[in-house]
Amino acid sequence: MDDADWRDTCTYEECGVEGSFWGYRPSHGVNIAFVVLFGISTLAFLAQGFSGKKWLGFTIAMEMGCILEVIGYIGRILAYNDLFHENPFLIQIICLTIAPAFLAAGIYLCLSRIVVTFGPENSRIKPLSYPRIFIPCDIISLVLQAIGGAMASAKTHTGENPKVGTNIMIAGLVVQVVTLLIFMILALDFAVRTIQRTAHLGSQNALDPRHAKLRQSWVFRAFLVALAFSTLCIFTRCVYRVAELSEGWSGRLIKTQKYFIGLEGAVIIAAVLVLNVFHPGYCFREALDTAKVQKSERK
Repeated sequence: MDDADWRDTCTYEECGVEGSFWGYRPSHGVNIAFVVLFGISTLAFLAQGFSGKKWLGFTIAMEMGCILEVIGYIGRILAYNDLFHENPFLIQIICLTIAPAFLAAGIYLCLSRIVVTFGPENSRIKPLSYPRIFIPCDIISLVLQAIGGAMASAKTHTGENPKVGTNIMIAGLVVQVVTLLIFMILALDFAVRTIQRTAHLGSQNALDPRHAKLRQSWVFRAFLVALAFSTLCIFTRCVYRVAELSEGWSGRLIKTQKYFIGLEGAVIIAAVLVLNVFHPGYCFREALDTAKVQKSERK
């Protein structure tokens, strides 16, 4: 009897967790909590998207990411009573691996608006260049992870070695880590240049005067902190995933649940919930209202 047949006839009560795909029994309560939280976040982003249609791209990206998170954690819930069935394992590994790529895309779309709010002169590149550079890189990352996941899944189904597919998934994650790192460097560079130009030229000359009131609002400043926090959360999670898959499907990281809960589930739910609370549609509303007033005054 081969490995696949052995798993087909095995149960948790009879075989424990040692021969399962997981190496542990996924926590029922924790995974239900993640499904509920990501579900709430999904509905919140949908409602917020309807109220702020200027942020359609952001809404679609966050919705896709959260929906994949929900599906992935449903896979983990299904595995609680069936550790030896491969489909729940594959559902969670594929969905939870690619979901943050969509969340990162939502974050990339925000920086161009932030640059416009402070003044394009403070940035080394044009505001629209940020999404034009980082979204394609994110798509490359997403495609590599999806192809790698599909290949690894197919090989697992046939009992073959999924190493090639796993390596492609790792390549996609590495692209995502590098993209996020460059994004953070450029964002930090923009912040430093803005502070330096303001110190040398004064806020009247260094910053766009049309958005002065917005920049002074506490909700906008809170949004900047929330966006930075979310970016760091996703970056931390991606580094963890690269390390996890680099060890293979039987490595210590992938077989240890506490690392997954802390460095995958907790950091990603924190990243999305903080952007629900400080949604850009709400935090930039003052700028949109000012633009409407200015437009009406020109008529």
